Amino acid sequence: MHRSRFSTLLIDVPRDDVPAATTFWSGAFGVPANPVAGEEQFTNINGAFPGLVTAIQSIDGAPRFHIDIETDDLDAETARLIALGAVEISRWLDCHTLKAPGGHLLCVIPVHSDPDVFKQQATVWP
Repeated sequence: MHRSRFSTLLIDVPRDDVPAATTFWSGAFGVPANPVAGEEQFTNINGAFPGLVTAIQSIDGAPRFHIDIETDDLDAETARLIALGAVEISRWLDCHTLKAPGGHLLCVIPVHSDPDVFKQQATVWP
């Protein structure tokens, strides 16, 4: 048995476009933008979607959106999503990057939200 939940919406932006994208998305959602200490590739725009972390991520590729699913068992959640048709394409630290049918990216990450929020909102999987 393990638990997981959709926790994060990432707006992936080419490195050179991050300042303009940050100004745009912060203004579009009416929330402040805050750099993430120690993780320079991320700028939080939390509050855009209550209950979700929302951030801009500086990338070296084409712009896109991707989601993170947090879990208390990385291997079990990754296996569950692969059984549904996803394909694991890479790993970075504790993050498993998958491609869902249709080509959308998602990452399976360790729990990073408040433990009570995770417990209340996560789905329990057999």
